Amino acid sequence: MLPILLCLVSVSLLLVFEKRGIVRAEWLFKPLAAAAFIWAGLAWGGLDSDFGRWVVLGLVLCMAGDVLLIPKGQGPAFLGGMLAFLLGHLAYAVAFVQLAVAYQALAAAVVGMALVTYLVLRWLWPFLNAQFKVAVGAYILVISAMVCLSVAVYFAGASWLIPLGAIAFAVSDLAVARNRFVAPGFDNRVWGLPLYFGSQLVIAASVATV
Repeated sequence: MLPILLCLVSVSLLLVFEKRGIVRAEWLFKPLAAAAFIWAGLAWGGLDSDFGRWVVLGLVLCMAGDVLLIPKGQGPAFLGGMLAFLLGHLAYAVAFVQLAVAYQALAAAVVGMALVTYLVLRWLWPFLNAQFKVAVGAYILVISAMVCLSVAVYFAGASWLIPLGAIAFAVSDLAVARNRFVAPGFDNRVWGLPLYFGSQLVIAASVATV
């Protein structure tokens, strides 16, 4: 499909130009790639169900986060980008609860994600100032809730695309965190960007399964 192709080509060109040091290309190709996953969600019927409408809202919020994270550094734009992505994760979580939930699976997922959350916070904590400790802590809690709900709806009969997209989205956030707080570098982008945009396409595709 055209939106998938547009997203893949845009991400590829984004990485090529960034490798060559042409950072301004990000202002073109990153919004294009994000617009493509919104297009995909709409093309797959994102406005035809409550689940789909919440997913489309999440996709739009993620595009806003993408644009706000283009400037480098940890200033107001970065905080705005974090907020947009937090709201995007929250919109996906609300989308998931439109479906049936397997509560035993939810409880098991909460236990597993509690351990993952502890390990991630332990890794990041020394690199965060007081402001970001609050912001990152809240962000990780919302991500964890989204992932747990994605697993719970899968075990209640929903498509495997939902946990796949949610987990891939959460893992891609580690690349952003490492790049902004721990060890900036192109290597974070090489795996983080394709995983992130791929996760958004997978979540967008899930609207066609409801």
